Amino acid sequence: MGTDDTSEPAAATITPYEDGPLLVRGDFALVTPDGERIDARRGTVALCRCGKSALKPFCDGTHKAINFRAGTTRES
Repeated sequence: MGTDDTSEPAAATITPYEDGPLLVRGDFALVTPDGERIDARRGTVALCRCGKSALKPFCDGTHKAINFRAGTTRES
């Protein structure tokens, strides 16, 4: 199976937003490194990518205040 195989739908999708969070949609589980479940409370969540959120692992919008920059591709 190659990395471009789209024959089966993904249970969850993760989309990096330019200069912002990772948006996770679908059927997923968030867990700590110890395996403890983190309550996501909904089917779509924004995860912090800047490292400065007061609500980690969730995004609280701090990336805007600190002028966080990140692209949407692996090369960015």
